[in-house]
Amino acid sequence: MPADNIFDMHHCMLCPRNCGADRAGGILGFCGSADRPAAARAALLAFEEPCLSVGAGSGAVFFTGCNLGCVFCQNAEISSGRRSDPEGKTAGTSLTSKQLEDIFLRLQEQGAVNINLVTPSHFVPALIPALENAKRRGLSVPVIYNTSAYEKVEAIRALEGLVNIYLPDLKFFDPQLSKAWCGAEDYFAVASEAIAEMVRQCPEPVFTDGSHVFDEGDEETGKAMSSGVIVRHLCMPGQTEDTGNILRYLHERWGDRILISIMNQYTPMPRAAGDPLLGRALTDKEYDEAVDLALEIGIENGFLQEGGTVSESFIPAFDGTGIIR
Repeated sequence: MPADNIFDMHHCMLCPRNCGADRAGGILGFCGSADRPAAARAALLAFEEPCLSVGAGSGAVFFTGCNLGCVFCQNAEISSGRRSDPEGKTAGTSLTSKQLEDIFLRLQEQGAVNINLVTPSHFVPALIPALENAKRRGLSVPVIYNTSAYEKVEAIRALEGLVNIYLPDLKFFDPQLSKAWCGAEDYFAVASEAIAEMVRQCPEPVFTDGSHVFDEGDEETGKAMSSGVIVRHLCMPGQTEDTGNILRYLHERWGDRILISIMNQYTPMPRAAGDPLLGRALTDKEYDEAVDLALEIGIENGFLQEGGTVSESFIPAFDGTGIIR
């Protein structure tokens, strides 16, 4: 369990922002959230990596708010913690621990191959008892912690034994890029250490057949991930060099102990329309260069994306599905 002060929601120091907001008193932090979890959707999802969405799919719970705040965010409708309306209504639905447990168990009943906590970082103090109680009540599928990786090591350490699969991003290597696009110059330094703690807890990939590798065709057999770390890297327009630095770092530090997901689904969003790079999609040439770099580096354990993933149609409807009953 981390030092008590980072879990004090009266002076929140949970994430690297250290904003000190009195979230327990209803003052929103940098993440745009008070202390109670809020979510905008809980439903089966077929669009995760193949080993995470076999069968009925991944049981994805989309939490509102975010402690990173990327200007190109595809889930901007909920990531600010507030809707973009004149009244500034809080996005999503505020949930008690019991309601959250019920959501996890309903998804399991629907056939979810796992419970996928999407952007949960700012709700860790509430998630811990919810996961503990849900497991006591019969939650048996793996739990995924799906995060930007802008996390304090102490917070990740507190999840040991509750999370089976870590699904962090590693967005940027260059601090100037993360400063410009996420307002977090320290992103790589923070995220790389958070990922190191995730790998310590889940030191190798394990699949439902007992193997440690997910091969082409395994999706058809229903083979799923039971434990491990998949690091996602979203290739950004004009940033092939940064992508190369990320891939090289990941492979040199962890080799086949992690899976690497190289994503081409960057979708230009209205907030970034005026940026000469962020206002356009990744080109096929740029993604092919990233794949070639991965092969040159020696990366073999991971996932690529085929064409056709750049579309706002892949962004789910944050309409309270699975939350509002």
